[in-house]
Amino acid sequence: MKSARQSKIIELIEEYDIMTQEELSELLSRAGFRNTQATISRDIRELKLTKITTDSGKPKYALQQPQDVDIWKKYRQVLAAGILTMEASENLIVIKTVSGVAMAVAAALDNLDINGLMGCIAGDDTIIAVARSKDMSDKVIANIEKTAYSDL
Repeated sequence: MKSARQSKIIELIEEYDIMTQEELSELLSRAGFRNTQATISRDIRELKLTKITTDSGKPKYALQQPQDVDIWKKYRQVLAAGILTMEASENLIVIKTVSGVAMAVAAALDNLDINGLMGCIAGDDTIIAVARSKDMSDKVIANIEKTAYSDL
């Protein structure tokens, strides 16, 4: 549950300008995640979220810069916890995820620069990932598995 909740937090802060823990808590509740202020605070700390200023001058939660080694580990944890199955068809890869975390998994894949992966489109529990060619699809799947499950 913790991994799914934290994946949802990443998804929410990438989709909305969330300024307070209360806003985050409300959005998580609407998404079906039970939470408390203490849980939100702990998740913010563990995910190493930071506040940045939007173009309108208001603060919002954001992930730290991707160069941060810890963020790479979190992205990899999102992959490991969220991905259920992967199957290639030509240069498209259908990735099934835990319900509600496909966008977070897709964001992690896009930010991890998986060799051979051009990009992803996500729904609620399914991702369409595009490999550079049909010959690379199986290699992309292997690269995703290696990234998700090695050294965690």
